[in-house]
Amino acid sequence: MRTILILDGQGGGVGSQLVKLLKPRLNGDCRLLCAGTNVAATAAMLKAGAAQGATGENAVVYNAARADLILGPIGMVLANGILGEVSPAMAAAVSGSGAVKILIPSASCGVYVAGVEECRLEEYLRRAVELAVRELGL
Repeated sequence: MRTILILDGQGGGVGSQLVKLLKPRLNGDCRLLCAGTNVAATAAMLKAGAAQGATGENAVVYNAARADLILGPIGMVLANGILGEVSPAMAAAVSGSGAVKILIPSASCGVYVAGVEECRLEEYLRRAVELAVRELGL
């Protein structure tokens, strides 16, 4: 069984949209988990359909180490990202995980990725799901 981990912070808007878009595309070989930097983010992702979820630094660190595929905003790999919600330990765990990572760019965190065209968030999310489906061979 492959573990897909969706991460988010703040209100969980990006993560919950990823869950809604990705879940219908998965087969029985995939387990969709979520980890939020706060309770609101985790609750939003669970409400969107994630199978299980947990909150906080240890939840992100623990689950990142066990995931096969990680999706979330780019701020999840930046120490103090997402307005300080991402601790340095969280960022290190996500970036250091052996999982394939699919990150959603966001200029709001002050990081620009050269070569990435500007799109609406909905388009980034759609592209992320397509990358995940391709990575999973579905």
